[in-house]
Amino acid sequence: MPSTRMDELFALAEEQDGLFTSKEARSLGIQDSVLVRLRQRGRLERMSRGVYRIAHYPADRFAQYREAILWAQASNGPDLIALSHETALLLYGISDVNPSRVNLTVPVSARMRRVHPKWIAIHRANLAKGEIHIHEGMPVTTVERSILDTLAANQRTEMARQAIADALREGLLNAAQASKLRKRVNGFAHSRPTDNRKGATRESPTG
Repeated sequence: MPSTRMDELFALAEEQDGLFTSKEARSLGIQDSVLVRLRQRGRLERMSRGVYRIAHYPADRFAQYREAILWAQASNGPDLIALSHETALLLYGISDVNPSRVNLTVPVSARMRRVHPKWIAIHRANLAKGEIHIHEGMPVTTVERSILDTLAANQRTEMARQAIADALREGLLNAAQASKLRKRVNGFAHSRPTDNRKGATRESPTG
């Protein structure tokens, strides 16, 4: 039996919690007009600009994080992006934080759409490939980078120390890495420097 367009889209989306981008669909030869018709028929849901979801696809707890990544990558967006800051700590399970928005770090020079979903907090920094780890199939800043970024953003040294202890206990850091991070946190506590990593900034939902 020949496959239908929906079969192709389902195969594309099944590893992304039922989500896909219009850019990914075009790579299969499926034009935007087809997506519009499928949406009108109730087969697809438009989640945000350039991001679609198979209607009634069972979403898991990572769906919103995957949507944030796909939103940033849609329409020729940057590839070197990662979930970061408190969102990363939550995903690693090394903090009891519950951020109200999904934190996403994109390159300093990335051209993003001026208006973005209010539930996404955009941070700009030039991440090296070694600072991004694939966790649960998603790009996430490394434990070390996530702790330091969160510390620079909220200046809560106790949260950073607790995250280090949790990461050490869970085997996400070794003793040497944890010791090095503690020294960085202690140094921050004494001097409270501003975050001087190149391009580390945060945008409002309206850019």
